[in-house]
Amino acid sequence: MEAFNLEARPRALPPGFLEALIQRFGPRCSTAQSVREQHGRGESPYAPLPPDAVVFAETVDDVTWVARHCHAHGVALIAHGAGSSLEGHLLAVEGGVSLDLTGLNKVTAVHAEDLCATVEAGVTREQLNDELRHTGLFFPIDPGANATLGGMAATRASGTNAVRYGTMRENVLALKVVLADGRVIRTAGRARKSSAGYDLTHLFIGSEGTLGIIVEVTLRLYPRPQALSVAVCNFPDLEAAVDSVVEIIQTSIPVARVEFMDVQAVRATNRYSHLELRETPLLLFEFHGSPAGVREQVEAVQRIVAEHGALDFQWAEQAQERERLWAARHKAYFAALQLRPGCRATSTDVCVPISRLAECVRETARDLDGASFPYTMLGHVGDGNFHVVMMLDAAGGKEWIEAEALNRRMVERAIAMDGTCTGEHGVGVHKQAFMRAEHGEAVLEVMQALKAALDPRNILNPGKVLPPQRGPM
Repeated sequence: MEAFNLEARPRALPPGFLEALIQRFGPRCSTAQSVREQHGRGESPYAPLPPDAVVFAETVDDVTWVARHCHAHGVALIAHGAGSSLEGHLLAVEGGVSLDLTGLNKVTAVHAEDLCATVEAGVTREQLNDELRHTGLFFPIDPGANATLGGMAATRASGTNAVRYGTMRENVLALKVVLADGRVIRTAGRARKSSAGYDLTHLFIGSEGTLGIIVEVTLRLYPRPQALSVAVCNFPDLEAAVDSVVEIIQTSIPVARVEFMDVQAVRATNRYSHLELRETPLLLFEFHGSPAGVREQVEAVQRIVAEHGALDFQWAEQAQERERLWAARHKAYFAALQLRPGCRATSTDVCVPISRLAECVRETARDLDGASFPYTMLGHVGDGNFHVVMMLDAAGGKEWIEAEALNRRMVERAIAMDGTCTGEHGVGVHKQAFMRAEHGEAVLEVMQALKAALDPRNILNPGKVLPPQRGPM
């Protein structure tokens, strides 16, 4: 797997370092090979790069102790949540300590009257919504995996509901963050807006653990909709489906979700989730609002898709049927793996302005149709974001090189359209090579300066997000 091999650059641990961790944390500090390998990979195709030790934190004091200790000795420190990242975020490129935050799993406060809640970083989105089930409120950001909310903030996650409710960027009010040297800061209060000073909350959102370790998140909540409807709409071809989405968004119809699946993704989902969806490109819609508002949205969408040659518009009437459809959509990655048993998959995403979406999807599909391996294409196309999953020979070789060339063409196309190399996966190590093309040298210099100011010893998730600095010409 030459295309996904990284050379480890471990820093030497100072004498007595591991012994101090074990003395402080006892059985909550592990150096077992299996535990280290589990924490030295995510859902990316990269081979594991394990840390030297894994510490299972249970309190903010645990996090500050580890941060101070690593800072004093120049040891790499990688925050770890659910481990569902796709771009190599968790690889211990320079060894060090993986700090597992899943033990920080308390819902600290629910302020229903203010439509917000404060949670520790290890709380998952499903756990929070379970806690909220009797309040009439919910947290809408749904990246598919049952990710931790600290990890979702760190990667600026979004997902299927983003077209209506936004991403983590729009839904985090405040953070509690442990800095590289162990200091603890709170970036804001619970007020819905503020003009007081620099916006540190949004500085840490999406920083992927390279500027600080998020230990607490204050989130916006929303009233559960009075009415909810789900529909599946099939199309004769990919272009008709995507063109429909573009017109729906440009018409400002407030759909809650609109998900695209190409024919390969539909076929894989039918097999994996035992569904009987019509095997053509499709859109999966969800509508939220009052009964009258939902009815108006549906009627408007039906008119648009009919103009684009929609083949049918089928309703999921029962709650169990709706849940089954969305569960199948969230398992589309694992369904894709079954198209080629024993394969390894690489998943990539881009995001473009909605006016360029159809063109970007069409040209990407044309490239992929010539690939020597199976693939699926799907995405949250309501906000211009789509994904490609490529199923590759597990032995590596030419297919991995071919897949990376296709990924590069897809990303370069998106950037040329004034889009981005990643709409929600994040940068990790896989998208680093595109940061200069997207942002330019001056922006990268500003980012490097922020990193140096907050993490002068470069201990926080080193080797991620920012490409290596260029030396003098």
